[in-house]
Amino acid sequence: MLVGERMSRPPVTIGPEMSIHDVLALFKKERIRRAPIIKGGKLLGIVSEKDLLNASPSQATTLSVWEMNYLLSKLTVSEVMTRDVITVSEDTPIEEAARIMADNKIGGLPVMKGTRVVGIITETNLFKMFLELMGAREKGVRVTALVEDKPGMLAAITKAVADAGGNFVAFGQFIGEDVHTRVITCKVNGMNQAQVKKSLAPHIKKMWDIREV
Repeated sequence: MLVGERMSRPPVTIGPEMSIHDVLALFKKERIRRAPIIKGGKLLGIVSEKDLLNASPSQATTLSVWEMNYLLSKLTVSEVMTRDVITVSEDTPIEEAARIMADNKIGGLPVMKGTRVVGIITETNLFKMFLELMGAREKGVRVTALVEDKPGMLAAITKAVADAGGNFVAFGQFIGEDVHTRVITCKVNGMNQAQVKKSLAPHIKKMWDIREV
């Protein structure tokens, strides 16, 4: 899956001369936490809700409400935005975008098509994908188990479930206890908990959790 398939489009963008007060109001209205700053079709930077709040006067300030509002009305987003923006393209693999966000501790990336911003991929987009990947909104028997990391193991597991009349609605694998193992988390429907446990037993090293959800 590629970024272009899951990004938010069209992106909510703002101009560099907008006041912090106006941008905070826009973020609240659009229910977003970050936005690219665009001028003349060119990407100048990106600003997050955290950037805006950090630029606002502290709650401990001795300024009056009117003084704070006056200062915020004069402070523009260009003064607090991040100028060195990390971006991705529409054909970037979604897991690569997630890695970039995790490694750089950022919550969103503008998506570019040439020099034009065509979308934004955020942590919220990734969370929604995770829900789908793990079948969070579907009913079934959920299993977490440790298996050997060897050729044919996943094929054996899927065949065992299929032969017993089950159907996978979700399947994921993760790093195991060592280089020779993997942790699988899957959700199966068409079978009850006892049937799933029986079909998987010959193919796993350890079952950590099994439940009907």
